[in-house]
Amino acid sequence: MTKRWLVTGCSSGLGRALAARLAAEGEQVVATARRPETLDDLVAQYPGTVVATALDVRDPAQCAEAVGRAVDAFGGVDVLVNNAAYGQFGAFEEVSDAELAAQFDTNVFGPWRLTRAVLPVWRAQGRGHAIFVSSVAGVVPFPGLAAYTASKFAVEGAAESLAIEAGHLGVKVTILQPGGFATGYAANLAMPAHRIADYAPAADGMLGALRGMNSNMEVNSPELFADVVWRLGQLESPPLRLPVGPDSEAFLEAAYDARRREYDQVVKAGHHTLA
Repeated sequence: MTKRWLVTGCSSGLGRALAARLAAEGEQVVATARRPETLDDLVAQYPGTVVATALDVRDPAQCAEAVGRAVDAFGGVDVLVNNAAYGQFGAFEEVSDAELAAQFDTNVFGPWRLTRAVLPVWRAQGRGHAIFVSSVAGVVPFPGLAAYTASKFAVEGAAESLAIEAGHLGVKVTILQPGGFATGYAANLAMPAHRIADYAPAADGMLGALRGMNSNMEVNSPELFADVVWRLGQLESPPLRLPVGPDSEAFLEAAYDARRREYDQVVKAGHHTLA
């Protein structure tokens, strides 16, 4: 059965690969980007199947317009993929209020705005699937990525709440937790306006690792991500959380094991009764 998709952040990377895969599978796609002309070739290759529209997820009016475009073009939305995001680098003390607000405006408030705009369509349809592209950083903290990690933790909490609130309306929710992918993420990292040398030993190694991802042949390809998401969209009962990539599974397993051990130690030591 052909499905109607609305995908954000399609100008490059994971979003672009996903839009191309969906179109190749015959799905109907509203592909969005801040500069929709970057999608002209995809629209030309799949006329009538791919519709491109401008969307900056920081703009509430554009979020509403993107949903309206999907309804006008295809009669509704079956799957929303909240993919648009970027990384703010910097240790906790280095990130300013303005940098933190900008990070959350795109990575947290943007998906919230767009999902809120599509929910009336889903209530009328009696069905819908919200896919939130989180990260292993939604569970695992990384040095130098405090703002990005905080935004992904927030996205996961919001998505879990949505799953509880809207499940009885036929709305499904999946949180994707990708590991390292060969995209422009590292090249597009926003750097803090002010660096503090004391944090360099903890943070700069992470920065080097991120910038080396594209040259690392072991990093996952965007096409792997696209394949996983397309297959996910075909499931009648999709999972709430889904690791994407072998490295993601390794990171998450280690993080969950560490949390369980810490919890057990705290409870056994009686620290939870200090209050």
